[in-house]
Amino acid sequence: MKKYIIGIYYSLPVQLVLLHTKKYQLLLLFWYLLFATVSGNFMHIYGANSLFLAPEYLGEVSLLSTTIVGFAVAVFIIGWNITTFILHSKHILFLATTAQPFLKYCINNSIIPISFLIYYLYYSIDYGIHKELISAGQILLLIVGFLGGLILSILIAFTYFFGADKSIYRFMSPAMKMESQRYLERIKNNPLAKQKYKVRVDWFLSARFHLRKPRDVRHYSQPFLDSIFKRHHFAAALSIVIAFITLIAVGYFSDDRIFQIPAAASITLLFAILIAVIGALSYFLRNWGLILILTFYIGINYLFQEGYLDLRNRAYGLNYNNVQERPIYNQENVMKLCTPAQIEYDKNNFIHILNNWKNRQKTSKPYFIIINTSGGGTRSATFTMNVLQRLDSLTKGNFMRNVFMINGASGGMMGAAYFRELYAEKVRGKSVNLQDHTYVQNISKDLLNPIFSSFITRDLASPAKYFSVGNYSYVKDRAYAFEEKLNENTQYLLGKSLKDYVVEEAQAKIPMMIFNAAITRDGRKLIVGTQPMTFLMCGKHDSTQLTLPDADAIDFVSLFKKQDPYNLRILTALRMNATFPYVLPNVWLPTNPVIDVMDAGLRDNYGQETSLRFLQVFKNWIAENTSGVLLIQITDRPMAQWAKTPLSNSILQPLVTPFLLLQKNWHTLQAYFENDQLNYWKEAAGSTFRHFNFQYVASSDEAHASLSFHLTPAEKVDIAGALDNPANTKIFEHLLPFLK
Repeated sequence: MKKYIIGIYYSLPVQLVLLHTKKYQLLLLFWYLLFATVSGNFMHIYGANSLFLAPEYLGEVSLLSTTIVGFAVAVFIIGWNITTFILHSKHILFLATTAQPFLKYCINNSIIPISFLIYYLYYSIDYGIHKELISAGQILLLIVGFLGGLILSILIAFTYFFGADKSIYRFMSPAMKMESQRYLERIKNNPLAKQKYKVRVDWFLSARFHLRKPRDVRHYSQPFLDSIFKRHHFAAALSIVIAFITLIAVGYFSDDRIFQIPAAASITLLFAILIAVIGALSYFLRNWGLILILTFYIGINYLFQEGYLDLRNRAYGLNYNNVQERPIYNQENVMKLCTPAQIEYDKNNFIHILNNWKNRQKTSKPYFIIINTSGGGTRSATFTMNVLQRLDSLTKGNFMRNVFMINGASGGMMGAAYFRELYAEKVRGKSVNLQDHTYVQNISKDLLNPIFSSFITRDLASPAKYFSVGNYSYVKDRAYAFEEKLNENTQYLLGKSLKDYVVEEAQAKIPMMIFNAAITRDGRKLIVGTQPMTFLMCGKHDSTQLTLPDADAIDFVSLFKKQDPYNLRILTALRMNATFPYVLPNVWLPTNPVIDVMDAGLRDNYGQETSLRFLQVFKNWIAENTSGVLLIQITDRPMAQWAKTPLSNSILQPLVTPFLLLQKNWHTLQAYFENDQLNYWKEAAGSTFRHFNFQYVASSDEAHASLSFHLTPAEKVDIAGALDNPANTKIFEHLLPFLK
C-alpha cells in the first residue's frame, strides 16, 4: 500500500500540482476566481455566476452561447498549460525526448482543469433546474454545446501543436544535430554522473494514458534539449498572440451583435492573456518584473496627468469642449446659483407647473402623488414596473394622470422611466396597453453580459472607437454598452435627451422625473431635471441665525448652463443614477476642479430626501390646492431587516468588522435615518400626509433575487409573486380609495 501511495505522490500529475502551488501561486489565482465565481462565492451580489452558468448570446441562453463559452474556457485551459509548460520545462527535461511533449504535458497537467469542468457542469445543471427553470432536455443541449465548443477548441489547438512538433524535428539545424552526436561520442566511454532531479517523477501518463517511466536524459546535450523546448515555446507564444488579436477584434467590431460574445467568454480569454503576460514576466524578466510593472505604471500615470491619456467616462450629450467656460466648483460659485432671487424665480416657475398639473385633474382638490422608487439593479426595475402596472390596472388607466413627480435611485428609476415613457407614448396618441406583460419582460432583460463583455474587449483590449451625441463625440466603453443595451431592451423608447421632455413636463402632461447622483468629491447630491430646481439645493434653515446655509445638493442645469445641459441623454441620466461601483465607471463632469458622480443610492437610496424637501418648499401651495399628499414608496427590500447569518468566530473578525460595517449595513443605516425623517414629517403634516410602502420580500432566502443587472427566470417569478404577498395586498387595499 505504501508503495502505491509513494508512486502516486511522485507521479507527474501530482508533482505538477505541487509545483504550481510552490512556484507560481499567482497563476492559481485565476483558477480560484473561476471556481469561486461559478459557485457564487465571488461577486455573487453582482450576479457574476450567471455570466458563466447562463451565458447569453444574441439575447438568449442557447446552444450557440454555451458553445462559445466552452470554446473560450478551452482557450484558457490551453493558455494555462502553455504558460506553465514554459515555466516548468526545466523541471521535466525527460518530456523533450518523447513525441508530442506538449500533449503529454497537458494530459499530466489535467487535474485542475478536469476538476473545474466537473465543478462547472455540476453547478450548470443545478442552476438550470432551480434558476433558469428549464427542462432536462434543454440542460442537456446546453451542456452538449459547452462540451462541443471545448472539444473543438482543443482539437484546433493540438492540430496546431502536432504540426509544430513535426516542424521542430524537421527543421532542427544540422549544427544542432552534429553537436548532439559529438556529445554522445564524448560520453560513450565515460560513466554518466548520477542524474539529479529538481522534481522527482517516477512515472507519467503517455498520450494513450499508459503509465510510463521517465527516460534518462543524461546522454542528451543541454543545447539539444533546450532547442526542443524553445521551439515549443515559440509555437505556444504565437497561439497567445492570436488569442489577444481575437480579443481586440471582438472589441473593435462589437457594435455588430454577432461580435457581442458572452461575457464569460471575454473574461476567460482575458484570463488566458493575463496568465501569459505573468508567465512571460516571470520567465524572461525574473527579478526585474516588479521594476518593469512600476515603470509601466509611472509612464501611464504621467500620460494621464499630462492629458495625453484620458480613461474617464463622460456624460453623453454634455459639452466638454469649452474648457475656458467650465464652472468653478467651490462654495462661492455654487452658492451664487441659489441666491434668494434665483430660488424665488425657480419656485414661481414650478408653481406654474403645479397649476398645470392641478388643471388636468378631475377634482378641484386632488391628492398630490409622489412616487419614490429605490435602487436595487434589475430586481428593483422589475418590481417597480410590476407595481406601476398593477396601480394602472386598479385605477383603469388613470393612475399616472394623478402623479406629479417620480424620484429615486438606481434600478427603480430605470423601471419608472420606462413606464413613464410608455405612458407618454399613450398621451401622444399612440396605442399602448400599459398593463402588457411584455414591458415587464423587457425591463427585466439582461444588462450584465454587455457590461462585462465590453469591459474586457473595449475598455481593456480594443483601440478607442467614438460615437456622437449632437455635436459632441465620446469614447465607446462599457457605459456606452450599458446604455445601448438598456435602450434596446426598452424598444428604443428611452433614446431621448432632457430637452425632449421640457415642454411635456412643464405642461404636466407627464409626471416629472428627478434623476439623482452622488458627487464623490464631497458627498453632495447632483439633481438632474428638465427645470431649474435651485430651491432643492439647501435644506430648510432658521433665518434668525447668522450662519448662512450651505448647499448640500447641486442643480445640474444651473451649474452646467454653458455646457448644453439639456442635450444630456436620458439613458446617461439613468446611468449616473445607477452607477454601481466598479461595474459601471464613475461619470466625470466638466468643472474646475473636476468632479465625478456615481450611484444615487450612496446618498439617498429611496429618493425620500429630495421628495420631502420638495414638499417642504411647496407646502403652502399643496395645502391650498390639494386634499393631501400620497407618498408611494417602492422598495426592493424590507425596510426592517434582521441579520440572518451569525458573525464569524474567526480571530480576524474584530479586525475585519469595522471595515465592513458600512458595506454590510449601508442600506439599513439609510433606512433608519429616512424612517426617522419620515416620522417627523408625518407628525408635522398630520392627516394630510399618507405614506404607502410596497416592498419586495422574497418568498424564501433561496429565492431572493440578486442585486444585479441580471435576473434568472426563477427570480423574475419570485418578484412578480411578491406583489401579492399579504403586506403588499393590504397596501393596495388601503391606497385604492384615494386613487378613485
